[in-house]
Amino acid sequence: MAKQSIFGRISTLVRANINALLDQAEDPQKMLDQLVRDYSNSIADAESAIAETIGNLRLLERDHQEDVQAAAEWGNKALAASRKGDELRATGNAGEADKFDNLAKIALQRQITAESEAKAAEPTIASQTEVVDKLKDGLNGMKGKLDQLRSKRSELLARAKVAEAQNKVHDAVKSIDVLDPTSELGRFEDKIRREEALAAGKQELAASSIDAQFNALDDVGELTEVEARLAALKVGGPQRAAIDAPSPDQL
Repeated sequence: MAKQSIFGRISTLVRANINALLDQAEDPQKMLDQLVRDYSNSIADAESAIAETIGNLRLLERDHQEDVQAAAEWGNKALAASRKGDELRATGNAGEADKFDNLAKIALQRQITAESEAKAAEPTIASQTEVVDKLKDGLNGMKGKLDQLRSKRSELLARAKVAEAQNKVHDAVKSIDVLDPTSELGRFEDKIRREEALAAGKQELAASSIDAQFNALDDVGELTEVEARLAALKVGGPQRAAIDAPSPDQL
């Protein structure tokens, strides 16, 4: 019963579609790890069961061989006893001849028994041999499937590492993208632009202040000329004020 159960597990696992199982799994890596463990455990159980089955088969084969050998030996003993009886009967010793003939009969009976036992064991041996062959094939299929699982697992892990590396590179490139206003460089560039704008504003403001000072000087010059003309007017009249008034350059 246990052997039949092992055989059923082997058949189920060998027929399993790994890709379909992975497609249905939420976490393919965990699924592969679990499948590897299941297959490894099942292979160990199968090897133990197959070893026991092979051991029983070899015992049957040994018993069968012993029965065949025994049948041959009893046949030789029967032949030897029969010949001895014929020799004694030829010499007129009928009593001793019958004794050896009886021994020949006993040997023949035992030969028949041994042959019957050997013949009865042959179907069982054939059946067990077929079972062992199927179990061996199934075990080899499981081992091949296990290799496929391990290869698939290695492939999946390698792809995961590549994807992780690609994501890291993508994130690194994105973090230094000068066109990205949310990046550190973008914020730093914006800060510099604001500082430059502030400096330009201060410069413009300073320039406008200097122009105002020069305009004030012009206003002062005009007031000075007015005062000079007023003084000249008081001394010599309107004509004298115009003549004596200093030019703007003299001021």
